[in-house]
Amino acid sequence: MTEQVFNSQTVEEAPFSVQTWEREALSHFKALLRIPTVNPPGNERPAAAYIAGVLEASGIATTILESAPQRANLIARLEGDGSAKPLLLAGHTDVVPVDREHWKHDPFGAVEADGHIWARGALDMKNMVAMSMMVLLRLKAEGVRLARDVIFCAVADEEEGCRYGSRFLVDEHPEKVRAEYMIGEVGGFTMYVNGVTLYPIQVAEKGRVKLRMIARGEPGHGSMPKRDSAVIRLAEAVEKVGKSRLPQHNTPIVEAFLSKLADTQKLPVGMILKLLTQPQVSNLLLDKVIPKGLAATFYALLHNTASPTILQAGVKLNVIPSEATCLLDGRLLPGFSGADLVRELRAVTGDAVEFIIDEEAPAVVNPYHTDLYRLIERKIRQHDGAGIPIPYMIPGFTDACQFSRLGTVCYGFSPLQLPKDADYTFSQLFHGHNERVPVEGFLWGLRVLYDTIKTFCQAG
Repeated sequence: MTEQVFNSQTVEEAPFSVQTWEREALSHFKALLRIPTVNPPGNERPAAAYIAGVLEASGIATTILESAPQRANLIARLEGDGSAKPLLLAGHTDVVPVDREHWKHDPFGAVEADGHIWARGALDMKNMVAMSMMVLLRLKAEGVRLARDVIFCAVADEEEGCRYGSRFLVDEHPEKVRAEYMIGEVGGFTMYVNGVTLYPIQVAEKGRVKLRMIARGEPGHGSMPKRDSAVIRLAEAVEKVGKSRLPQHNTPIVEAFLSKLADTQKLPVGMILKLLTQPQVSNLLLDKVIPKGLAATFYALLHNTASPTILQAGVKLNVIPSEATCLLDGRLLPGFSGADLVRELRAVTGDAVEFIIDEEAPAVVNPYHTDLYRLIERKIRQHDGAGIPIPYMIPGFTDACQFSRLGTVCYGFSPLQLPKDADYTFSQLFHGHNERVPVEGFLWGLRVLYDTIKTFCQAG
């Protein structure tokens, strides 16, 4: 692990201009997108160095902490008067891989076309990284008196489980990132449902568990098939896991989400959404009534899940292996453990396979009746008169799973306004081909985020 500190210098400040600030935000956003921080391997150091250079030039001290070579995490802090506890702004600089042949524009070119900025990481989540950096710059440029410290943390490795990023910081440098609240991903984007403009705010996320499902059998020569070989047993178990439904569990956060969502809809949609909490009819609605993509999301919010993702068996074509393994990506509802998921899976597969838990992390649930959450609701309504904020649980995980270990209340709020006539949805772009964000939607989110943070953190 290495640490590098950039000492702030006295900088002669020019009069502040909102137009210049927004123009610079777009420029820095594009610059970050052009840095290929694909994870694996990550290589987040160049992105951290770029951010450090921008902040240092404006007189904001930064620290870069490397958990491993090139796995860099940047921390910057604007100090308040201490009358309130710190707020942490968090974003990860690593991005998932791309299939270039499916992209309309260079995925690392940050091309501006059709009113959008196209690049891997545009949505997940260099937009939030750039916005958070610009919030710090404006707070300092405007000389805002702060009641609480505002900490900005650009972390590594979120896409591969946080080991070299937020987990490293929480384990090794907790005092540098300890805060009362954290704002990060995923939430604050527009979601249009039957003409209603919604803004889901992440207040919870499912836990995760890495599982191995192992089948064993007698080895043999490939010329003499075995109907009960390890590979056949595993294949049968994989099919059962993939096609079966695990038990439904209604959690308070999902019940609240479905209820609030239903209240925005006319009949029969509102009634259908409320009926999703009834296991007797939920499966029928998910299969026959609700559109496929939306049904998958609702299913994940109501069930523990396990997706077969990697198969491993055999080393030689003419040898029937004695062991075959499937790696499962398990996701846990609040209140459930990896052992609970294994029990549900075993009810599906029987005793033909063995389950081994390699790693797990619990779900994260935050209160949504706090001063900050109410302020987020108010700011959304102020900046979009038609917008309706609703609390939401995401099926995946974020850095909140680590920062919450310090007792931090974590919200996913990286505001982004999507056009009503868009030929895509937020979820389609997340890790998808042709990831992009609308230019005006990004600038709208920048203004909302700044307004929210300034209001929450300023003194007096």
